[in-house]
Amino acid sequence: MKLSFYGADNEVTGSCHGVEIGGRRILIDCGLVQGAEEKNGQEFPFNPVQIDAVVITHAHIDHSGRLPLLVKQGFKGKIFATAATIRLMDIMLRDSAHIQEQDVEWKNRKGRRSGEKPAEPLYTLEDAQSVFKYVVPCNYDEVYTICEGATFRFRDAGHLLGSASVEMWLTEGNVTKKVVFSGDIGNFNLPIIRDPQYIDTADIVVMEGTYGDRSHDAAPDYAEALAEIIDKTLAQGGNVIIPSFAVGRTQELLYYLREIKERGLVKSRPDFPVYVDSPLSTAATAIFEGELEEYLDDESLALVKAGKRYISFEDLRFTQSTEESKQLNTDPVPKVIISSSGMCEAGRVRHHLKHNLWRRESAVVFVGYQARGTLGRILLDQAVDYVKLFGESIAIRCAIYNLQGLSSHADREGLIKWLTAMYPKPEKVFIVHCDEDICSTLTGSLRQMGYDVDSPDFTAVYDIPTGRMILQGIDKAQRRPEGTRKAALVYQQLLAAGTRLLDVIAGYYGGANKDLTAFTQDIEKLVDKWEK
Repeated sequence: MKLSFYGADNEVTGSCHGVEIGGRRILIDCGLVQGAEEKNGQEFPFNPVQIDAVVITHAHIDHSGRLPLLVKQGFKGKIFATAATIRLMDIMLRDSAHIQEQDVEWKNRKGRRSGEKPAEPLYTLEDAQSVFKYVVPCNYDEVYTICEGATFRFRDAGHLLGSASVEMWLTEGNVTKKVVFSGDIGNFNLPIIRDPQYIDTADIVVMEGTYGDRSHDAAPDYAEALAEIIDKTLAQGGNVIIPSFAVGRTQELLYYLREIKERGLVKSRPDFPVYVDSPLSTAATAIFEGELEEYLDDESLALVKAGKRYISFEDLRFTQSTEESKQLNTDPVPKVIISSSGMCEAGRVRHHLKHNLWRRESAVVFVGYQARGTLGRILLDQAVDYVKLFGESIAIRCAIYNLQGLSSHADREGLIKWLTAMYPKPEKVFIVHCDEDICSTLTGSLRQMGYDVDSPDFTAVYDIPTGRMILQGIDKAQRRPEGTRKAALVYQQLLAAGTRLLDVIAGYYGGANKDLTAFTQDIEKLVDKWEK
């Protein structure tokens, strides 16, 4: 039994972990790398053909976005996810593929003029569609069998519609260990979805630590906090630009905006228009308004039972075409524009930033995590006076706000509360899905509380029965620049192959002398060939 770390190790995106049991290999998440690591971080440190199954915690692209690449490179096993996660992945993976194809088309148009070799997308729409040949819809709180020796159960993680933590039981010989993967742990008292469920026991825990070094602001009246910004900005004649993740965060914002309208909290322009400028957000909102009673919290259920729509209101408009999106920036009426991407790395929001960052009367409101190296993080840190957008230098003069309370990730207290619900303490805790300094802070805090905790490096391998790390992994310094990272990755694959060879040797204990002799001679020939 082994646990491998294939992504979001001392960094935030690209979540991917591996379990090996009885010769079978299972992935927990298969996320896309985003932000500063995106260019060099998408290759797998394993052969996708050798993966037998994948368990997906939720639909966000940093947890599911490399599934089409996995299938493209030969994976043919089962993909387990909740029914809501599958519905959301259907639109998100298609959208991701569309972006991959668009980006390559744009690069190739430029490249042809300079004689560059044509680039290929990471994956295509056809690859994204192929994922759904392998999906298996699952319910919360039911136990499912992946293969001999491996069963699991989804528990509501309270982070996104359909999001889950994973309880996995691994049995080899007479040894059974329970490994828990947190997925992304939700904040408390979010609209629409339920609070995270607690898990009572675990032997090993792999836990996200996105906000493990800080506390969210004391729970405010979110509607009032957002309304105050909107009221002030619209009174000045400016626009409120909200970069938002299309799935989950946008629908939460609509919930609060409905409440703002109902309570009459914006006095300057009570009938202010709200535009959702993202085809993906529009499609996701339609899913959120579907038959979802098994996922909704009490407040949303009460609205549904009363015949009300919890994320709809007057003056809410959805734009589809590029032309409609452009017209928002020529229309002089002050408005709220919710647009993706949430970290401002792509999509229509960059156009809205271009037209509003330089306007002192406008505002940009961040309502989610901004990874290092992203445009969103640069704007949030306010470390520069200008940014480059579409070849132009755009001055930053508008107001910039950070509504931390809207985060869908638990803060330090929420993470600790989730972990300490497990009793007795797990044998081992691994912190993932956070920047290096945050991982260090959170691991330090948990050690003071008596936990055996580490933040593993990329491609590290932990032997579950013995409780020791058998491969240390590649640290961040080794993974930059591209050539260095590639070399380190290939070397780590060699080490992994060596570990596999040791496993095979162990399986021959007590075998026939003839077979053992032949095997030994083969290994010696291999060593003679490659020994330096």
